[in-house]
Amino acid sequence: MENIKFKPIGFIRTPHKTKENVPIQPVGAKDVVGKIELFPEYEAGLKDLDDFSHLILIYYLHLSKGYKLRVMPFMENVIHGVFATRAPRRPNQIGFSIVRLEKIENNILHIKNVDMIDNTPLLDIKPFVPKFDCFDVVEKIGWLEKRAEKAKSHISDNRFRNE
Repeated sequence: MENIKFKPIGFIRTPHKTKENVPIQPVGAKDVVGKIELFPEYEAGLKDLDDFSHLILIYYLHLSKGYKLRVMPFMENVIHGVFATRAPRRPNQIGFSIVRLEKIENNILHIKNVDMIDNTPLLDIKPFVPKFDCFDVVEKIGWLEKRAEKAKSHISDNRFRNE
């Protein structure tokens, strides 16, 4: 299995127009509004989604090209393995965020806490269910233990620009 193909189901619209100065996690994008423009052929799949307050968005990091296995992530000045980070330059440019669903109008989903760049291709939507997704208490968060609170105010810089 050499190639796996994904087709976007829509696009995420946000006020973040460039890779610089974007909140690095949804917690730092609190109340930043955006919307999902789902392609009309997928609108029927939205049935009952408005009964959920939060969504998991899986998307393509379309402006991220190439990767390194060792990176210096945001909020840090030490190199870590890419899989121990949420850095955008990854072997597969897949991102995810948990956002708040405000309302659905036809094929348009109004969301909050957007930390992705405008026009990001959306691959999938899943409802966030705490009893499924947070079923156990997290005991270790590695090097982020002393830095996780910084994500509320930290924004991106140019450290992951394409080289």
